[in-house]
Amino acid sequence: MTLDEKIKALKAKLEGQRSKVTALQTEVRSLAEKAENEADFTAAKAKRSELDNLNKEIRMNEENLDLYKEALRGKTKPAAKRNKVEANKEQRHAINEYIRSKGKITEGVEIRDGEAVIPGEMLRDITPTTDGISSPDAKPVIPVAISYTPQRELQTSVDLKQFTNVFAATTASGQYPILKNTTATLTSVAELEKNPALAKPEFANVDWKIQTYRGAIPLSQESIDDAVVDLVGIVGENANQQKQNTTNGAVATVMKGFTAKSVNTLDDLKHINNVDLDPAYERVIVATQSFYNWLDTLKDGNGRYLLQDSIVSPSGKTVLNMPIFVIADTLFGVAGEAHAFIGDVKRAVIFANRSDVTVRWVDSEIYGQYLQVATRFDAKPADKKAGFFLTYTYAAAPKA
Repeated sequence: MTLDEKIKALKAKLEGQRSKVTALQTEVRSLAEKAENEADFTAAKAKRSELDNLNKEIRMNEENLDLYKEALRGKTKPAAKRNKVEANKEQRHAINEYIRSKGKITEGVEIRDGEAVIPGEMLRDITPTTDGISSPDAKPVIPVAISYTPQRELQTSVDLKQFTNVFAATTASGQYPILKNTTATLTSVAELEKNPALAKPEFANVDWKIQTYRGAIPLSQESIDDAVVDLVGIVGENANQQKQNTTNGAVATVMKGFTAKSVNTLDDLKHINNVDLDPAYERVIVATQSFYNWLDTLKDGNGRYLLQDSIVSPSGKTVLNMPIFVIADTLFGVAGEAHAFIGDVKRAVIFANRSDVTVRWVDSEIYGQYLQVATRFDAKPADKKAGFFLTYTYAAAPKA
C-alpha cells in the first residue's frame, strides 16, 4: 500500500474508533449510575476498561498517522522531534477542531478517561482576570438567598393619644365642659351668723367636631394565597400604624398651639417648671429626639448629668423629676429642630373618640378582599394653662 492509501485507511479506522468512544462513555456513565451491587460494579469496570483500551488504540493510531504524514512530506525526523512551535500550532488547531465538533473530531488530541488533555504550556497565554469565569459570568447559575419575611423598619412610635383626656363621643359634634381652677377662698364668720355666698364654679366649654379619616386597599386572592407570610396581617398592621400616625399628628398639632417659650439654659427650664406652671398640674415632657439630646447633655453645678434613670418613664429617664416621652422630630417640626411640650397633657388636650374600626370583607367581583380602616375623632386644647410648647435653638458652630 502506498502512503496515501495507508493514511486514508488509518483515518477511516480512527473515525470509526472515535465514534465508538462517545457510545462507550455513555454506557460507562449509565452502568455507574445504576450500579448497586458487586456484579453491577464489575460490569461498569469492564466497560471502563474497554473504553481505556480503545483510547490507547486511538492514540497509537494517531501516532502512526503522524508518522505517515511526516513521511509523505519527505521529513526524516520523527514526529516527536518536530519543531516545537509548529507542533504547538498543530496541536492548538487539533484542540480547536475537537471543541468545534463537540468531541467528535479527536485527531491530534490526547483523550484520557474520556476527556481531552491540554498541555499546560498551551494555557500560559490565558489571562485569568479577563479569560477566566468570575461570579458575574456565572450569575445565571448562582442562587440568591431571598427572605420572604419583611422586617419592619424601626422608628420612634409613641401613641400620644394615651396621654390625653379621651372620652367617648356619641354625636358628631358637641361641647366638653372644663372646670377652671378657682382662686376663691372661704369667708371667716362669727358663730350663728348667716353663711356667706360660696363662689360659683367656673366652666369653660370646648367645642369639638368629629372628623372622619379612612382608607381602603384591595388585595387579590392570588397574592393572599401565594404569599409565604400572612399578607393580610402585614397590611392590617401597616394600616393600624397609619391610624396611630393620624392621631399622633392631630394631638401634636394641638400641643404646638400652646404658649410658646424658648429655653436656652437649664435655668430657663427650671423657671418654667417652678414658676410658670401651676403646682397643681401633673408634669411630663413630650420631647423630640433633638430636644431629648439637649436634655441628655445638661449637667448640674458639680458636673453630673441631670437625666436620672427611672423605671416608670417610657424613655427610662427623668429630668427634674418629670418623666420624658421621646417622639420623632417631625411630629413637632422638621428633622433637627428641638421642641417639647411640658405640662399636664391630660388637662391640656381632650380627645373626642367617636369610632375606630378595621374591617375586612370579601369582594367576589375582583376575586380578592378589601381591607378598610377608619377612625373618627377630634382633638382640641382644653386647659390652655396646663402646658407650654418649648423650643431650644442649638448654638451655631463657630466659624473656622
